[in-house]
Formats: sequence, C-alpha cells, structure tokens
Amino acid sequence: MHVDSKTVLTLQEVMSRTKLRKSVRIHSKTLYNQGLFILDVAQAPWGCATWPAYWLAGFTWPDDGEIDIIENVHSNLSNQVAWHTDPGCWLTTPGNFTGIVGSTNCDGYVNYNKGCGIVDQSIASFGPTFNEKGGGVYVMKWDDMSIDVWFFYRSAIPRNILDGLPDPSAWPLPSASLSNVGCNIRKFFKNLMLIFDTTLCGDWAGTSYSVVGCPGSCEEKVMDPHSFENATWSINYLKVYNKTVINTSYLEANAGRVQLAVLSRVSIGVAFLVFLALSF
Repeated sequence: MHVDSKTVLTLQEVMSRTKLRKSVRIHSKTLYNQGLFILDVAQAPWGCATWPAYWLAGFTWPDDGEIDIIENVHSNLSNQVAWHTDPGCWLTTPGNFTGIVGSTNCDGYVNYNKGCGIVDQSIASFGPTFNEKGGGVYVMKWDDMSIDVWFFYRSAIPRNILDGLPDPSAWPLPSASLSNVGCNIRKFFKNLMLIFDTTLCGDWAGTSYSVVGCPGSCEEKVMDPHSFENATWSINYLKVYNKTVINTSYLEANAGRVQLAVLSRVSIGVAFLVFLALSF
C-alpha cells in the first residue's frame, strides 16, 4: 500500500486540486467493539509532507470515538497514540504507561481536535529508524478497563505473541493507556472500523511543514514523486482476538475461564486481496 511515487504534478494542479497525487485509505467492513489487535509492520510511511496513520473510527464522529494507534508526520521518530471523543473523556495522569503525556482532554470539539495523547519514548517507534530496524509489532488492547497500546521492537516481540497465544499480563507496561478512571470506555468507544491511510499535507502535516525543516512548501513537495518513495505500508499480518468465556463447569462447579480466541487473521500473502475488497 503506497503513495504514487511516479506521477509528476505541477504546482498549479496541486494548488487548484485539479489533479491530486494518489494515496492510500482503506478500512474494514467489520465494526469492532473491544478486542486485542496485533499488527506486525515491516515498513511504515515517512517523509516530509506525509501523515500516515493506523487507527479506528466509527461512522459517527466523534460520538463513536477514535483511537489512533500509529500516527505522526514527516520524518519524526516517535509514535503518538491519541484518542478523540465526545466531551467528558479525560486521560488521567500519572498512569500505568511509559510514554510522555500531551493533552489530557479527549474532547474532539476543543483544542482544534487535538484529543488526548501520549508519545512513545522510543525514537525507533516511527519514521526512518523504525523501518531501518525492520519495523515491529503494535498491539492495542481495548476492554472496559482501558485502551492500552504497546510497541515492540522486532527483536523484543514477546514469545507468546510469536506462538499465537498473546498474554498482555506477561508484558511490560504499555507505552500508552487510557484508563476508565477518567473515561467511560464502553460509553465513548463503540462500533469502530480499522483504517490505514496516508494523508499528504492536511491539517497536521500541512500546518507543521514549515517548522520541522522540510524544504519549500508542502504543496511543492507534493509535486515531486520522488518525495514519496518511502511512503509505503508493508504489513506482515494483522490479528484480532476477542475474549471468549468457555464453560468449564464440568471440571469445576460454578467456574468458568476466559481465554483469547482468534476472530480474524490476515497474513501478508492475502493482505491485499482482503483489504482491496473492503469498502473505501
């Protein structure tokens, strides 16, 4: 999944929007309500004028909520996790996470829709260094208690993930977490679709372009196809797990146990066949 890196555009075409550079936006047909989402990324887009994101949102924004799992702009090196909601949801600090807190008000109607967010302390969680190190695994756990996000380097992926038996209780603290202490998770997040996209310029990459050292203007950057040779999503797999209660009363009276059951798994061999069949 990549941005067009071959077509030459004129500044007039870009400014007038009579001709635009083709980019990527795909989403799932399935709407999710909680789960464990494991994404293995070999390569993610980066470069001046790019604004890539792997996120979840509903058809009614921000009523259904928005969860940004991978997101940043240009050639930044650290990932930013963010949440956007109706008024009333707050990120509480300190919390059970290792990242650096930005805004704590998740209300999408204020602060220019900044939402609440946490920046990963790793300088290899986004951008060129992320790709140079072979990417990694992003995990998002969403339940009534919290929405947690982990980033694992390629060399530090937990064995239970590699074995297909993920166990978040055995992992270190997540880099980001939105707790139900300050936000009613069930109320503010519901019926969300998975989305991959790469925006060119836009509200974030466009407005920040001149302050990060990128050359010329954002519109001039969009003219040149060579600017987007690194604007590629390469996904090894995406797995979604859901909690399933299994009746074990025949083993132990009045007892049950909870385990993680695979709902869907997309391998790299079929990723494009699956995703390209989804609604745009």
